Amino acid sequence: MVTAQPPRSAPPKLITADELLRMSKEEFHGELIRGELCEVPPPGFLHERLVAKLIALLLTFAESRQLGLVVGGSGVWTERDPDTVRAPDVQFYSVERVPLEERRRGYLEIPPDLAVEVRSPRDSRDQVHDKAIMWLTIGVRMVWVVLPERRSIDVYRTDEDIMTITDANPLEGLDVLPGFSCSLEEIFGPAPQVDAPAAR
Repeated sequence: MVTAQPPRSAPPKLITADELLRMSKEEFHGELIRGELCEVPPPGFLHERLVAKLIALLLTFAESRQLGLVVGGSGVWTERDPDTVRAPDVQFYSVERVPLEERRRGYLEIPPDLAVEVRSPRDSRDQVHDKAIMWLTIGVRMVWVVLPERRSIDVYRTDEDIMTITDANPLEGLDVLPGFSCSLEEIFGPAPQVDAPAAR
């Protein structure tokens, strides 16, 4: 007796970066990974507040000195056929990589010099670590992983060169943004006060 085989499901239709660009936010909000849509829910208030602070600090420093361009969550075209488009929360492109007059409407295929990822409550430490390593692998020179729940920032230069910045140290641009320095208070706001133990 021949047993009928269930019909094979058709493979999912792969999406291109150009098709992703034409989608509205009502249709899709997220990234494209090897041709497949990976939906990302809109971030919360604190996440976007920290992103705005970082953009303001970097924009004021970099563009006033004509060191490069600062953008928010613009997609970066990291792979072709099938296409992958990932988006850090904040990016800095030096003038050596992207000219100041760049007006391209689509996704850049050039990795930024600096990528910033702000961890959301839904992201595990492993997930943000893996994404930081992914950015370094495609040519990003430095990655900042902002950890709101710890009030700290992990600075990645390589997969083994990772430095944690706390309130005791400034966040610096090093050789990627020479001269840039800010305190974590400028990003997170004043540190919470710790009440002294009551005298007995």
